[in-house]
Amino acid sequence: MANNKRNGGNGGETPDEPVERVEIASSALAPFNREEIDLQIATAKRYPRVITDFKREATMMATADEETAATMFYHLERDGKMIEGPSIRLAEIAVYCFRNLRIGTRHVAEEDTFVVSEAAALDVERNTGVCIQVTRRITGRTGRRYGDDMIGVTKNAASAIAFREVTWKIIPRVYIQDIYERAKKGAIGEGSSMKVRIQKILDWYGKLGAKPDTVLRIVGRKGLDDLEPDDILKLMGFQTAIKDGDTSIEQILRNLEERGVTVRPDSLGAVVGATVTAQNVAPS
Repeated sequence: MANNKRNGGNGGETPDEPVERVEIASSALAPFNREEIDLQIATAKRYPRVITDFKREATMMATADEETAATMFYHLERDGKMIEGPSIRLAEIAVYCFRNLRIGTRHVAEEDTFVVSEAAALDVERNTGVCIQVTRRITGRTGRRYGDDMIGVTKNAASAIAFREVTWKIIPRVYIQDIYERAKKGAIGEGSSMKVRIQKILDWYGKLGAKPDTVLRIVGRKGLDDLEPDDILKLMGFQTAIKDGDTSIEQILRNLEERGVTVRPDSLGAVVGATVTAQNVAPS
């Protein structure tokens, strides 16, 4: 057994929580019916995956339009460092197109202060299995336990993140990298399309209580004309991370303040607690 840990978020009002990755033997895949697995292994031998088909299909889906492409990647800040990667939405597409792959998620624990979700993946063609557990806190900064609805949201976020993490442990990154990069390029748009994209981003953050000047501070810009393509990608990536439950707008702004960037109180609006319903905000 080997454990890896990296920081993650809970989609609520608390600081980011650790994501625990656990690679375990095949016993962790017990929820998968043995007879079904044997049948899928036999089927995989008859109809093995074709990587060129996988890349073609996944690229077509991931870059279907700007709206879709913008959900294929996420950005996070961890200990002052920016982290980016392929998102839950891209993981869903990858699993759908990869074939001969089975993934399941389940809630495994609910304690006083945290919940644990687990995702297990089995590549029946390669006879490779991985299991990952994700832990999320269910208490606020004051130590008060979340209500039932928010606990449910946190559980779902933990399961979705576990699904993403196990996907990128079972599908080699070399197969997804080009799709990932194409999605980022397709998300920005050009000319007037880019301006429309920026306005949609500002509108989305505005629903969480962050005014345009605050959104610009997130990427260190003073005005809209100063925005570069990488800035737009970063804002989209944060947007995806908030929707997926990796982080919250409150945590993003708190990180700014820790770096000495002034965020005016009147620019926060309804930011505090807004991520309780962030996943219900319509995508940009």
